[in-house]
Amino acid sequence: MVTATSARPRPRIRQTQLFIGGQWVPARSGKTFVTVNPATEEPIADVAEGDAADVEAAVRAAREAFDNGPWPRLDARARGRLIHRLCDLIEEEIDELAALESLDNGKPVSDARLGDIPLALDCLRYYAGWADKIHGQTIPINGNYFCYTRREPVGVAGQIIPWNFPILMVAWKWGPALAAGCTIVMKPAEQTPLTCLRLARLAQKAGIPDGVINVVPGFGPTAGAAIVKHPGIDKVAFTGSGETAQIIMKQAADQLKRLTFELGGKSPNIVFADADLDAAAVGAHVGIYLNQGQCCCAGSRLFVEDSIHDAFVERVVAGSRKRRVGDPFDPATEQGPQVDKAQFDKIMGYIEAGKREGATCATGGKRVGERGFFIEPTVFTGVTDGMSIARDEIFGPVLSVFRFADVEELVRRANATSFGLAAAVWTRDVARAHDVARRLRAGTVWVNCYDVFDAAAPFGGFKQSGFGRELGERGLEPYLETKTVTVSLAPPGGR
Repeated sequence: MVTATSARPRPRIRQTQLFIGGQWVPARSGKTFVTVNPATEEPIADVAEGDAADVEAAVRAAREAFDNGPWPRLDARARGRLIHRLCDLIEEEIDELAALESLDNGKPVSDARLGDIPLALDCLRYYAGWADKIHGQTIPINGNYFCYTRREPVGVAGQIIPWNFPILMVAWKWGPALAAGCTIVMKPAEQTPLTCLRLARLAQKAGIPDGVINVVPGFGPTAGAAIVKHPGIDKVAFTGSGETAQIIMKQAADQLKRLTFELGGKSPNIVFADADLDAAAVGAHVGIYLNQGQCCCAGSRLFVEDSIHDAFVERVVAGSRKRRVGDPFDPATEQGPQVDKAQFDKIMGYIEAGKREGATCATGGKRVGERGFFIEPTVFTGVTDGMSIARDEIFGPVLSVFRFADVEELVRRANATSFGLAAAVWTRDVARAHDVARRLRAGTVWVNCYDVFDAAAPFGGFKQSGFGRELGERGLEPYLETKTVTVSLAPPGGR
């Protein structure tokens, strides 16, 4: 274990107020909250704390922009060009945005600069290209009629995003909504509001009309609940925990509000004896340690075939011990801190539970340093399916390893979870790879790779990992309505 240290360049903090109707405004209550640097536990900035009154103002602005403004009526190619212009501005500020993301979230700045922001740009540009390709169909119905469908924007979209990939989650939500012609009220996570606010400034600079994008930082029970309950919001997109999604479903039920959820996971990462074991070991590390383990599709359950179990675990453990944990601004750092103290305490609680329930902590399990929310990469062996570390989403750098001998048993155990977001299979047997991929109840299955994302490939979950899809053509669907128009071709008077 190496702890990296270096001086921390500090990006400029320029946007800390609410962005409503094209204006930067304080919260109507006058309240603010502190966003904290998880690497140092020091305050970064005071951010305006929005609540129901601010959401009301944001919805009014978004509603006016949708009902009477130019955005839904704009030439579709012009919408696409404005989204491309936003991407150009993001690229101009990419280094500062990466530093701001790292400061607020704790992820290594190299991950933000080389991974998160390029993926966000790819997503936004992908949907910019879709803006003028959303169209209906002509339908040959019975009788002397001309029938066709129109695809129209759903209206005002309420979007609630998590703290683990702040910039990327903005892109996943804004991209399809803007391409479809919707307007937006977004609540960023209270732990990581700064890059979302910066992107709102860039969107305005790009020429996206005022009121199309509104950003209300705040807390779930106040700002988030107000978005969900507001009758002026037509659709809610939420990424986060299943427990919060259940609350949202109940709150939205009275209005039958359209919902899409991208929720948690407890994803199986399966290694057969014939796999390329070097590649699989790297894949196991990517699967669990990406973003400090704070990834909804983390491969937190590693199933290893009996005949290679011990040797493969040695590789995984040795690699885990070599990972550099420390300052996110040091180029050598591979793993930064967890996002906040609550997440740190939750993960450490699960580590202690794993030890208490009889699993073997093969490496890690401790805090790194005395300041900041750093946790050692942790591997548990001897894990049984009933342990809490095997069942629950930990959302941290904690890997549980299981043995398997029989494919039927493997599939049963891999599917024995309320989640169904992702899975992976490592094998040289092509037929077996396709067969196991077909039988796994997960929205994404990677074969001989892990965490491969592309803006064109839909992403989402089975079971309690959510419903609806983000990315790809499927990601547009939640932001569109289908209207059927039927025109009589009979001459006047029936002649």
